[in-house]
Amino acid sequence: MLREFKALIARGNVLDLAIGVIIGAAFGKIVTTFTEGIIMPFVGLVTGGMDFKSKFWDLSGKLGPNATAAEIDAAVKAGAPLVRYGQLVSDILTFLIVAFVMFLIAKWAMSYFARLAAETSPPPQEQLLTEIRDILKAK
Repeated sequence: MLREFKALIARGNVLDLAIGVIIGAAFGKIVTTFTEGIIMPFVGLVTGGMDFKSKFWDLSGKLGPNATAAEIDAAVKAGAPLVRYGQLVSDILTFLIVAFVMFLIAKWAMSYFARLAAETSPPPQEQLLTEIRDILKAK
């Protein structure tokens, strides 16, 4: 069983997956910082200074509408029933940015691999001759 485990770990796919997960986590932190530090202030400017992270519904009635972030965090730690819809808006925006960047990376990679395959494939005349040879060999 140990030998099978070593064989699994030694395969390139497992290492590639591990590297992808680590890079993905780091990329997620970068996007979160980008969203919170650059995008959300502009969204706040467009919406009249609204800070989405401080938007919530207090189901207990203990917090006022102008509660600070520290008060909100303290209430959450104390177990107060808060619906933090502003955090959800921020997280959705972060997700959309990550998804769009990943789409751009995937689109670039697919076009790059297609171009690379076209460069490495034989010319059309040679492909045609190879097909004719294969047909004649099959007869």
